This record gives sequence, C-alpha cells and structure tokens, in this order.
Amino acid sequence: MRAQVYALLARLLAAAPDGDFLSALGAMRGNDSPFGAAIERLAAAARAADPAAVADEFAVLFVGVAGSERTPYASYYLTGFLNEKPLAELRDDMARFGIARADGVTESEDHIASLFEMMSGLITGAFAEDDGDGEDGPLDIAGQKAFYDRHIGSWAGRFFADLETSPSAGFYRAVAGVGQCFLAVEAQAFDLAA
Repeated sequence: MRAQVYALLARLLAAAPDGDFLSALGAMRGNDSPFGAAIERLAAAARAADPAAVADEFAVLFVGVAGSERTPYASYYLTGFLNEKPLAELRDDMARFGIARADGVTESEDHIASLFEMMSGLITGAFAEDDGDGEDGPLDIAGQKAFYDRHIGSWAGRFFADLETSPSAGFYRAVAGVGQCFLAVEAQAFDLAA
C-alpha cells in the first residue's frame, strides 16, 4: 500500500490527471483516520474537477512561463537553488540502485514526482541495491528509511504545506493534504521501525 500511495502522488505531481484518472480518483474511499479523510477530500475534489481546469491549475502551480508558484525540487527546498548538492547526492544513490533517468524526461531527478516514483520502486523491489549477492528484491526498511531521510523527509512536508496554501491551488490543495498526511504516517512508521 505504501508503494501505491507513493506511485499515486508521483503521478499526480508529474502531470495533471486526465478525465479518466480523475474519475478513478473520484471512486476512492477513505476511512475515519486523518489519512482516510484526506483521501475522501481528494476523491471529492476529483469528482468536482474539470480536467481542463486541473490542467491549467497544474501549469500555473508547477510549469508557469514566467515561473511557477511552487518549485518541487529537493535542491531548491534544501539550498534555495536548483541543481545543487542534494541533486548530486541523489544521483550517487540512483547509481547505487541502478536507477536511470527515463528517456524524454526533462525535469531533474530531484523533482518530488521522481523521488516518490523511486521510493515506490525501492519498496516494491523494482529498484534494488547491488550488494553483490545476485538477489534483487525490496529494499529493507533501514534502507528505505535512509533514502527517505536523505531525499524526501527533510523537505517534502514543507513542499506540501506550501502547496496547500498556494493561491492557485484548488484540486491540488487536496493532493497536498494527502501528501502531508502520508508523510506524517511514513515518518512515524520509520521511527517505530528504528
């Protein structure tokens, strides 16, 4: 389930959802937990959303011709600049796990969508550390926590808090709520596992 949530958030932060994806999101059901309530809010936002309006919102928030409202990169959040040391550290870890940037991707690897996609792959075993034993599989919890702490936990919560208060956020306010709740659960689970 953790891998699925990372993959869902990665997809929503990489590109605006089309009508079919919005319909699928609208069918989701949560529960009484804070995370479940955030899922319910996302589903309601998806049911009320117009695909063209969500595409416009995505462009204003993340693409903007004269600059976007939000800059979803680890380097920016951690240093105030793009393409800085956090990106170099991430590229070192990507090499260690055999992760390569996909063809045709123009965003740098420290984009939040890319990081969440990587985390999903580390959980499922799609990416594995070369430890020389010839066996691949999901990264152990300690390794997941190390990747999370180094590349996600130190800044992604602030990104979601900023996104939630963005003047142009409508649908993406609900996405930010899911992201914030999920990261809180992840951090707590990693603390308990340590």
